[in-house]
Amino acid sequence: MSPVTLLPFIVLIGAMFLMTRSAKKKQQAAAQMRSDMQPGTGVRTIGGMYATVKEVHEDMVVLEVAPGVHAVYAKNAIGAVLDDDEYNRIVHGDDLTSDDTVVPDDASSLIDGDADESVAKIDLGKRPEADDTDAAEADKEEPAPADAVKAADAKDGKADGEADAK
Repeated sequence: MSPVTLLPFIVLIGAMFLMTRSAKKKQQAAAQMRSDMQPGTGVRTIGGMYATVKEVHEDMVVLEVAPGVHAVYAKNAIGAVLDDDEYNRIVHGDDLTSDDTVVPDDASSLIDGDADESVAKIDLGKRPEADDTDAAEADKEEPAPADAVKAADAKDGKADGEADAK
């Protein structure tokens, strides 16, 4: 066999090796993160719940999900171990980098209150008289005559159910 015919197999084996290698690195990083958990650290479960670690055992973790409320989770159910600053910012709303910027709930404060009142406002509501005119126009339209439909079918020379099969 020539090396050219073996080249696709070599590339395929190399790609499989690289994919399994990166997956193993991710698994090792997750295992290391879970083993670094200590009581008092904040975590996020794979379900998206934030809690504080109370006890760490071999395969399970006791989490405090609310003051005085404890839940037992498998270690594999921990999605991320959070820094104290990040945990407090998410759970308690503590924002250490607050620049006191207030975002309004609506756009009314963004426009000038003394704006030109002469600008006509557009009424986007539906008018009831428009419904009446649409219904009257629909009644005026006549359906296509049946003779025109029959003429179109006769042009092909085929009746219903007939095909061009030979």
